[in-house]
Amino acid sequence: MGQKEKKSYLESILPRYKASGRRAKKLILDEFCAVCGYNRKYAIRLLNKPAGHIKKTKRGRKSKYNNPLFLEVLNEIFKACDYMCSIRLKAVIAQWLPFYEQKHGVVADETKRLLLSVNRATLDRILKPIRAKHHKGMCGTKPGTLLKNQIPIRTDNWDINSPGYMEADTVAHCGGSTAGEFVWSLTMTDIHTGWTECRAVWNKDAISVREQIKDIELMLPFKLLGFDSDNGSEFINHVLLEYFGNREKPVQFTRSRPNKKNDNAHVEQKNWTHARHLLEYHRIEEPSLLPLINSLYANEWSIYQNLFCPSLKLKHKERFKSKYIKIYDQPKTPYQRLIESNKIRNG
Repeated sequence: MGQKEKKSYLESILPRYKASGRRAKKLILDEFCAVCGYNRKYAIRLLNKPAGHIKKTKRGRKSKYNNPLFLEVLNEIFKACDYMCSIRLKAVIAQWLPFYEQKHGVVADETKRLLLSVNRATLDRILKPIRAKHHKGMCGTKPGTLLKNQIPIRTDNWDINSPGYMEADTVAHCGGSTAGEFVWSLTMTDIHTGWTECRAVWNKDAISVREQIKDIELMLPFKLLGFDSDNGSEFINHVLLEYFGNREKPVQFTRSRPNKKNDNAHVEQKNWTHARHLLEYHRIEEPSLLPLINSLYANEWSIYQNLFCPSLKLKHKERFKSKYIKIYDQPKTPYQRLIESNKIRNG
């Protein structure tokens, strides 16, 4: 019998135990100990507790982070940073505190000390209820059956020591149903720097996807050298094959293995932070909104995500028995990694 079942059983016999006489209480107590396997003295303490006080109280001193001022500042920064993971959030708290003070007033020294000293495990525990409110959406990937023999599966990691090799994916803004016509977000992420650009397309037809890829390519601060996507029909088509191939130096066009989302792990994780955080899971079925969304994607959102939001980068991982130990680099913004690479495109 599990703890939940034991608790339910205790709640069911407690009123009968309280209303019984001495002999009847002894029989109920014997039954309670036999069913739940409790020590007799412990069972008596449980049965003699007032109604509503069955839940065990937490022992020990009160957490120093259970401070209303600390929680208020942390929640505001967490929301302003678009619900970053705890590692990234800890890296930006010191940078965002001055902007919080400009808007909300000076933060007390004790609250500042708590904000700067809190570790990521504590952040995860404190912010868990807020993260639990976000739900996942639907997948709208339809496999493209054409040209699979001409577009190879990527079997290597390209040259990840320099920018220019990007992964691409699409996000459906369909609400609860993929029926009908609606807006999709095209997401492209550079493997080396994490630089990410998004654009909105209508029904993800091949021509619209190509035009938005072209717009992204023109605005990239580095030259596009490689393009890797999943097997969706919006990517596996003649339009993109000709676009990447008909140039003086063709862009390396590859695809992931079917049904292997982790092959495009760099862009898959950006679908949440870059598309869902902005447009969430609402259904967008007005074509007139496309210019507004793309203006926001190309300007304010791109600047905010690429210049001010740090991201994690895996340095290497080691296998220890049945587990993998992952070692990450310090959180940096895509702009910082681009500057360090010294591969910025001129003009």
